[in-house]
Amino acid sequence: MEIAPLLFDLGHQTPTTRQVADLVRAGGPDALTEAMRRADAARYQEVRCRSALNSVKGMPFHWTLNPYRGCTHACHYCYARRYHTQFELGADDEFASVIFVKTNLVEVLRRELQKPSWTGEYVAIGTATDCYQPIEGHYKLTRHALETLAEFRNPAGIITKGPMVVRDKDVITDLSAHAGCTVYISVPCVDEDVWRALEPGTAPPMQRLRAVRELHDAGIRVGVLMNPIVPGISSKRSLIERTMKAIADHGAAFVGCNVMFLEGGTRDHFLQWLSSEFPHLMDGYRQLYARKYAPAAYRAEVFSVFEEMRQQFGMSSREKPTRAEAEFNMQTADRSLFDLPPV
Repeated sequence: MEIAPLLFDLGHQTPTTRQVADLVRAGGPDALTEAMRRADAARYQEVRCRSALNSVKGMPFHWTLNPYRGCTHACHYCYARRYHTQFELGADDEFASVIFVKTNLVEVLRRELQKPSWTGEYVAIGTATDCYQPIEGHYKLTRHALETLAEFRNPAGIITKGPMVVRDKDVITDLSAHAGCTVYISVPCVDEDVWRALEPGTAPPMQRLRAVRELHDAGIRVGVLMNPIVPGISSKRSLIERTMKAIADHGAAFVGCNVMFLEGGTRDHFLQWLSSEFPHLMDGYRQLYARKYAPAAYRAEVFSVFEEMRQQFGMSSREKPTRAEAEFNMQTADRSLFDLPPV
């Protein structure tokens, strides 16, 4: 009996992240022949993920969800740059120009939330790369993930620099009402020269703060993370004061900060960029960042100014946590959200 030739043809399969890494290892980024180049000049490679929820240790939460890897925001200090090396890609331009899109993320998330072993723990969204970078407007993976979390009444938090988060205030409001959801918007500094230098692909700081105001007015618990404060660039007292005032003026429920830390590919990228753009700071950085973290005394000095300004403008990071924050205590998150030890 003749068997129909396509009976067992499953069609083209989207590669897994492991398969993509193997391709790049063998042929470099040019081996990603199926990556789509869009108007922003970045290439977007669709991939299949094995898991949507990722277990993490040493953080004030235990589970993360990241629809994308790589980020066109291209922040020079981004600690996630080093993760791109897991895919045999560089932490420099390739981090911002080769983006992986987990097209099956929502399907996998649903399966994981349905497991009897899942206990409904808090999920932090956007911890590796920004879940509201511009490509989210096309794929809507973050929105659909939030809809799924709301359906299962699973608490979550969102970390982003993307004002696009206001698009989803309806879903976030629903999730907040039934399980709990807090939005953390990163605004390290409101000075436009600092912004242009450090965060070339992001929306302007004041646009992000307008998103804070819109979410606040919608009844969503939203705060600002001044992460990171970059020594010699955004660490000036006057800049911290201006930023804190703007945050307070836009209705943020809380504010936190960290001093930048450097390791792996992020360290190499940042110091190379610094030597080109701010060469006069290099000698100081060699001393300040002999290790991953700036010295405890320096960080304590920065936190002292930050605390003074926070009190001056009536800001808080110690509001009573919501039910959703049982696993994500903001008093811890102020200093540990991005892997910084306490001073």
